[in-house]
Amino acid sequence: MKGLSAEALLRLPVRLRGIEVGHPVDVVLDPAGRRAIGLIVLCKDEEQRFLPLTIAQIDDDEITVPSALALLAKDELDFYRTHASSMRSLRGKVVRRAGKDLGRLEDVIVSRDGSVADYVVVNGNGRMNVRADDGLVLS
Repeated sequence: MKGLSAEALLRLPVRLRGIEVGHPVDVVLDPAGRRAIGLIVLCKDEEQRFLPLTIAQIDDDEITVPSALALLAKDELDFYRTHASSMRSLRGKVVRRAGKDLGRLEDVIVSRDGSVADYVVVNGNGRMNVRADDGLVLS
């Protein structure tokens, strides 16, 4: 897997030893929107938990966790909601490079290491991938 869109991540079930324990409802990015750090997972008990990407294995058809303890409880989830950005909150933001509006953020492409490789931007010319670099600004 070269990279996977945030939307594609949200379609994958989260499984522990082949048993589905939940599904992601949002992707959590660092405050600058440059790295995916985790997923908010709606678990089978209807509780939302935080899954750090560093301990998850992302495959083409599922996200696997090594232990139920990998899914962090409400206190940790609240911390990340306060100190990070969610893909939901960033969607629709204007993407700019060198003061020029490139369009509105629709999605991100996440590399296997968690870094955001591309921003998927929509503008009057359609949809395009814009390479994520230090020159891009979300506003």
